[in-house]
Amino acid sequence: MSIAKKLVGQTAAYGISSIVGRALNYLLVPIYTAIFVPAEYGVVGYLYALAGFFNILYTYGMETAFFRFASKPGADQKKLYNQVLSLIICSSLAFTTVLLLTSGSVVEFKGYAAEFKSYINWLALVLAIDAIVAIPFAWLRLKNKAIKFASIKFINILITVGANMFFLVLCRDIYQGEYLQTLRPLVEDIYSPTFGIGYIFLINLVANALLIPMLWREFSIFRFELNKELLRPMLVYAYPLLFMGIAGAINELLDRILLEEWLPESFYPNISNLAAVGIYNACYKLSIFMTLAIQAFRYAAEPFFFSQAEDKNSPQTFALVMKWFVIACAFIFLFVSANLEDFALLLRNPAYREGILVVPVLLLANLFLGVYYNLSVWFKLTDKTKYGTYISFGGAAVTIAFNLLLIPVLGYMGSAIATFICYFSMALASYLLGNKHYPIPYPVKTIVGYILLAAGLAWIALEADLENFWLRHAFRLALCAAFVVVVWLREHPRFLKF
Repeated sequence: MSIAKKLVGQTAAYGISSIVGRALNYLLVPIYTAIFVPAEYGVVGYLYALAGFFNILYTYGMETAFFRFASKPGADQKKLYNQVLSLIICSSLAFTTVLLLTSGSVVEFKGYAAEFKSYINWLALVLAIDAIVAIPFAWLRLKNKAIKFASIKFINILITVGANMFFLVLCRDIYQGEYLQTLRPLVEDIYSPTFGIGYIFLINLVANALLIPMLWREFSIFRFELNKELLRPMLVYAYPLLFMGIAGAINELLDRILLEEWLPESFYPNISNLAAVGIYNACYKLSIFMTLAIQAFRYAAEPFFFSQAEDKNSPQTFALVMKWFVIACAFIFLFVSANLEDFALLLRNPAYREGILVVPVLLLANLFLGVYYNLSVWFKLTDKTKYGTYISFGGAAVTIAFNLLLIPVLGYMGSAIATFICYFSMALASYLLGNKHYPIPYPVKTIVGYILLAAGLAWIALEADLENFWLRHAFRLALCAAFVVVVWLREHPRFLKF
C-alpha cells in the first residue's frame, strides 16, 4: 500500500464515522429552525461562538504539541501523555471555576435574561470536559486507533441527536397533544416547554460528560505527573499555536459576535440583530458538507505529515495530497452550490432561507481554509510555528477589518465575504512563505484551474433561470457531471498511480 493510499484509508476511517455522525447531528438544524425563531437560535449561535474562543484557551495548543513530541524517535509517549493530560486537567478546572464564579456578574453587566447564567455555567463545564478528553482522543490518533476514536465520536453524536429528538420532538409533541396522550403525565414530569433552548446546552453537557466513561481505558493508564522540565519545551512549541488558535477562532466565529454588535438596527426590517445572527448561523450550517471533509482529512493528515517528515519524497507526496484534496472539495462546493434550492429546504422555517446566498461564499471560503491547513505543514515540520501565528493574526486582522467594513453595508453577506477574503489571504500568505522555507512542488495551475472551473459551473447553475423543475435539476446535475468528466479526462492516468 502506498503512503498516499494509507492516508486515504486513515481519512476514510475517521471520515466515514465523522460524516455519518455529523449527518445525524445535522438533523438538528431542521429541528431547531422549525421550533425556535431566529432570535432564539441567534442566542445559541452567539454563545457557542464565545465558547469557541474559550475552547482554544482551554487546550492552548498542547494537543498538537503532544503529537509533535510523541512522534519523535525514541520519545516516551506514555510519559508525555501523563504530563500533558495532568497539565490540561489542572488548567481546565481552574478556568471553569473562574467562569462559574463570574457568570452571574457577566449576565448582570450585559443585561441578559436570568437563564443566561445557567447557559454559561453549563458551557463552562462542557469546555472543561472537552479540553480534558482531547488528550485521550489524541492518544487514540497517535496509536492509529481510528475505529475506536470514530466509534466514540459517533456514539457521542448519536446521544446528542437522540436526546434532542426525544425532548424537542417527542416530548414536545406529546405535551402539545399531538399523540400518545396517555404518556402526557409522565412527559410533564420531565419536560417543560418554557425551558426552550436550555435543552440544547444541557444535552450537550450530559452527552460530553458521557465521553469520560467511554474513554475509561485511556484514562486508566493515566498517572498524574507534572514535570516543568519536560513540559517547558512543549509549552514553548505550543504557545504560538495558542495564538494561532485564538486568531483562528476570530476568523471562524467573530462574525456572529460582530454581526450582533455592529449590524445597524434597521438594516433588516422587522427582525432584531440576534435574529439576523440566527439566520446567518443556520445558513452557515449548510457549509457543513465542506467542513466535514476538511475535519476528516485533518484527523488523519496531521500525524501522517509528521510521520512522513523524514522521507525524501515527502514534498512530492504532500503536493499530490493537496491536488486531490482540492479536487474533492471543489466538487463539494459545486454540488451544494448548484443544488442550493434543495439544500435550503433543510431550513424548515422559510424565515431562515432569507440568507441562503451566503452558503456558496462560505463553502468557497472553507475550501481555502482546507488549502491553508494543507499548506501549514511547512511551518509545523520545520518547527517555525511563529509563522503560523503571524499568518493567523493577519487573517484575524482581515476578518475584523472586513466585517466592520462590510456588515453595515451588506449585512450577513458582508460577514460571509469577509470570511472568504480572510481564508484566501491566509492560504496565499502560507504558500508564499512556504516556498522560501520548505518548498513543495504544488501543481498551482492545476489547482487554481479546478477551483475556477467549479466556481464557474456553480455560477452558471445559480444564474440559470429554468422554470421546469425536472429540467432545472437535470441541468444542475449535468454541470456537476461535467466537472467529474473533466477531472477524469485529465487525471485518470495519474489516479491509477495514486
